[in-house]
Amino acid sequence: MNRVYFDNAATTPISGEVIDAMLPVLRNQYGNPSSIHAEGRSVRALIENARKTVARSIGASTAEIFFTSGGTESNNMALKCAARDLGVQRIISSPIEHHCGLHTIESVQQQADVEVVWLPVNALGRVDMNALEQALADNGGKKTMVSLMHANNEIGTMIDLDQVSALCAQYGALLHSDTVQSIGHFHLDVGKTPIHFLSGAAHKFHGPKGVGFIYINGECPVHPFIDGGGQERNMRGGTENVYGIVGLAKALELACAEMEERADHIRSIRQYMIERLQESFDDIQFNGDLYGHSLYTVLSVSFPPSPKNELLLLSLDIAGVSASGGSACSSGAEKGSHVLSAIEADPARKSIRFSFSHYNTRDEVDFVVEKLKSILPVPVTTI
Repeated sequence: MNRVYFDNAATTPISGEVIDAMLPVLRNQYGNPSSIHAEGRSVRALIENARKTVARSIGASTAEIFFTSGGTESNNMALKCAARDLGVQRIISSPIEHHCGLHTIESVQQQADVEVVWLPVNALGRVDMNALEQALADNGGKKTMVSLMHANNEIGTMIDLDQVSALCAQYGALLHSDTVQSIGHFHLDVGKTPIHFLSGAAHKFHGPKGVGFIYINGECPVHPFIDGGGQERNMRGGTENVYGIVGLAKALELACAEMEERADHIRSIRQYMIERLQESFDDIQFNGDLYGHSLYTVLSVSFPPSPKNELLLLSLDIAGVSASGGSACSSGAEKGSHVLSAIEADPARKSIRFSFSHYNTRDEVDFVVEKLKSILPVPVTTI
């Protein structure tokens, strides 16, 4: 065994079936989808078929799906267009959002003079729902948007999207959710759970990088975020990433078709790692809601204080283990996690995020635990 990849929350390996779907497009279907000739029309058909696949996967209309470069663009589009075009004057969010959400909200706050309400979170990373309802009720007559990620990318804690949606409907607020970590892993149906903006990225469910989508509810008439030609029904200028879009659709189709089977396997791998760590080390803790409503692909492990903690992530890398010390966008950079700070995690402890896919095995877990034991030789207390 050469290397073990346990950083699937950062990005997943592209599946062979997705590559097979993309290759014919790369090799043969080179037409511009905006062209009216045969080559252009055949490529346009690929995009529209992909749009149907994405729409069907979340219970949306094809007219509500727009392809983007990924989750960051989709989140920027939702938040900035809501302030610019829908009259949003107030955004309610949490301090543990992904940086692309946090920084976009901060930008909107400064540029559009939008009020921002940051909700408290508990030690598990769960948003205070009473505080959310109070913030919705005390809107001061301002049009409000709630922006909460469905599943936290660092510790895995999830919001109750149905409950949040119901509260937004009750108080007349718009709802945006970054679902980048949960799309393809959980069933989402915007027909049953009303939402106004939702984002996804292909590389989180074994598709290609550089392509994603945004769902925009048909009742939210926003203007283009990127000006240009008439692509994406005049909503997003720029020639479409056709082979990426085809790969996204294939990856999402597979993820939805195999969801239960993949989830069962990943949960078993995650639980096996929990048990191996607990039997191998003293004072192992886990960040987030380990057995509650949580993202089953993520395990945030908190190691006790040790002089070797500072180089633990690097030592794992040298030993052949790919993991993360924080959010995906900070992988490889040892800097403090805003999520761990928000849940008041002990700064003397070291947190490592292991994140899994259906490609991972128990043998890989054993490999990682043995490497950890050689790096952090902590004996189990015996009585």
